[in-house]
Amino acid sequence: MPSLDVPALVDHHCHSVVAADLADDALAGLLTESDRPPAPGTSPFDSALGLAVRRWCPPALGLPAHAPAADYLARRRELGAAEATRRLLAAAGLDTCLVDTGLSAAAGRPLLPLSEFAEASGARVREVVRLESVAEAASATAEAWPQAVREALAGATAGAVAVKSVIAYRHGLAVPPERPATVAVVAAAGAWLRSGRGRLTDPVLLHHLLWTAVDVCAGLGLPLQLHTGFGDPDLTLHLADPSLLTGFVRAAESSGVPLVLLHGYPYHRQAAWLAQAFPTVYTDLGLTASYAGPRVAAVLGEMLELAPFGKLLFSTDAYGLPELYLVGAAQFRHGLGELLARWRADGACSSADAQRLARLVAADNARRLYRL
Repeated sequence: MPSLDVPALVDHHCHSVVAADLADDALAGLLTESDRPPAPGTSPFDSALGLAVRRWCPPALGLPAHAPAADYLARRRELGAAEATRRLLAAAGLDTCLVDTGLSAAAGRPLLPLSEFAEASGARVREVVRLESVAEAASATAEAWPQAVREALAGATAGAVAVKSVIAYRHGLAVPPERPATVAVVAAAGAWLRSGRGRLTDPVLLHHLLWTAVDVCAGLGLPLQLHTGFGDPDLTLHLADPSLLTGFVRAAESSGVPLVLLHGYPYHRQAAWLAQAFPTVYTDLGLTASYAGPRVAAVLGEMLELAPFGKLLFSTDAYGLPELYLVGAAQFRHGLGELLARWRADGACSSADAQRLARLVAADNARRLYRL
């Protein structure tokens, strides 16, 4: 089934890439969400994502599709990281990338700064600010901490297009609909400061941060992105079910701030329901499209069972490897093309309907939501 003919894509959630050469095992390690080494005798290439990499990436480097992993890695070394990165990103056909700058390294190597990533990709690049990173860098006494964080976030987002939270990793998505009391926030901030700062995991502080982000985003007209669904082993999966956000979604609805649920899988149907039920909720499939491999059309179909066509966005959630940009884009085009071809053949939609839906998800929804 041919891929769908859609315009250049707007990748509304992604990360930068490593430009340095990587050892084979380090590169393969970025083909999994796990931060552990693979089990003896196994390889991350032996997965649905690994098959997708070998399907879509070798032709960009001058090899046939499905070239063995060893041949692909050898060709990548021959070209060098900079040239391989340029070719792979160019093949992805990305118009705009909204880059979460909360991560600075992958596999122990620094990620490209935004200006260099823009040059390598040929795409327009805008920043998404990581909420927890801003809060952890804020300097203030416990009493001044809530206001200091608000001011720091407002400053950090001055040129950004969105704020992103990873509260799913830190404590889970069961966010109370009530704002934490100021006295509780100050007490929790004092305990965190006395502990030597570090990673924010206190639920009172995390819930306060989320409401602070709602306030700042409302004032600036920015969406708030939230990680949901699967991720690395730092996450407890059932606590990342987006339906746990329902009370918070209701409570934040009056602010008008768009809440963008990222990834979702295996709770993508819950994310789709939230997008259908609440005007402020949007969603994407993100890296799920890459990890699902040959099942991508089926998973897209499951999300589009309920998600309004104007509320689903394209993203790769690519991180570290330029391969993940190309795979994410190619999987999306192919999967949506296969799905809509079935819909047309079944009489569920016209060709014009299919093309309009594809344009919405590929780029137009993101352009409208982020005011690009």
